[in-house]
Amino acid sequence: MKAAFSAAYKDHTRRDGISDAGLAHFQAAYPAKGEGTTITKEDLFYYIYGLLHSPDYRTRYADNLGKELPRIPAVKRFADFKAFSKAGRDLAHWHLNYETIAPCDRVTLDTGKHALKSLQPAHFRVEKMKFAKVRDPETNKSVNDKSTVIYNAHITIRNIPEDAYAYIVNGKPALEWVMERQAVTTDKDSGIVNDANLWATETMNNPSYPLDLFLRIITVSLETNRLVASLPPLDLP
Repeated sequence: MKAAFSAAYKDHTRRDGISDAGLAHFQAAYPAKGEGTTITKEDLFYYIYGLLHSPDYRTRYADNLGKELPRIPAVKRFADFKAFSKAGRDLAHWHLNYETIAPCDRVTLDTGKHALKSLQPAHFRVEKMKFAKVRDPETNKSVNDKSTVIYNAHITIRNIPEDAYAYIVNGKPALEWVMERQAVTTDKDSGIVNDANLWATETMNNPSYPLDLFLRIITVSLETNRLVASLPPLDLP
């Protein structure tokens, strides 16, 4: 398979997303002073990924980000460049490998009268995850309890860390995207049914995939928050 793949693409040229001019610009900003100070295109790629997660960067360039391509400034100190690059590399690890990392072990899976290990494939079928409800003592209204997600009639996820919802993707917590997409829905116009359970069983060969994905995205969210909090302030020349 590998040989066939190589043969099929032998006439193709791999091109970096980072231009030579872009690399030269950053290399000029941090002249090499010995081992460990040379910047590569990979270093710069992850620097950009880390920088784009910086709250300081997003605040400073908020007006521009909604209208044009992001501006990528060179921070003042090489040590900060390295910190952004390392954080970007670590963030990419969590964001790319979300399907294989360890599920969060800080939550509790309430499976009622069934032991978790005794659950059958049918017990993992999901129709629509939803938040548990609690009574707001100030308004006396029913509100969402985001620490608890009712996965289905057999499984409830409890003790979800509040800060897991702080990781926002396209204006919504990543966990809420999972809740929305890992469900059974019907398109109003076409009548086509989108059943996440079919993907779980037929493609992933894992009926518990929607549950596992939710637990893994908790891990991704918490690790993202930790890395973003560790970023240095945006100090520009």
